[in-house]
Amino acid sequence: MDRGRGYNEFAPKGGRVSIHIATNLAVVSSQSEVNTIMYPENYLYTKEHEWVQVEDDTCLLGITEFAQKELGEVVFVELPEVGQVFDASDEIGTIESVKAVAEVYTPVAGEVVEVNELLIDDPDLLNDDPHEEGWLVKIRFSTEGDLDGLMNAEEYEEFVNSEE
Repeated sequence: MDRGRGYNEFAPKGGRVSIHIATNLAVVSSQSEVNTIMYPENYLYTKEHEWVQVEDDTCLLGITEFAQKELGEVVFVELPEVGQVFDASDEIGTIESVKAVAEVYTPVAGEVVEVNELLIDDPDLLNDDPHEEGWLVKIRFSTEGDLDGLMNAEEYEEFVNSEE
């Protein structure tokens, strides 16, 4: 799959789409709705609508509220095992909503050191609080260089607004 290009098709229930094309899945009802979403300033963001919170040599990874709204009601989450090692841009799991199944990619290379077990048992946490309780995994990253291409909160909000 070429992650550099967007896809304009909407996958039917049970179909597979990538989070990085979430902006093509659904239309936000108004520009003001996008502007009311607040993104934590201490996070970094990807164009694929994932967030990263860096703490020393580890980072928490999750999907943004924008991605969650695009996916709709999340009903199932599949996450990697602790100890698995990934390269930057690797698929690390899937999120199933009532609309589609979306792949989750890691923006950093490293080893998974913790998974949000609560989320596996209660995927509704992702619907209610994608930026806090709905975190997906904690990764000990291999190189800080992977963080260089990520956006701060202001840049991400501008990016989301430009997608409309």
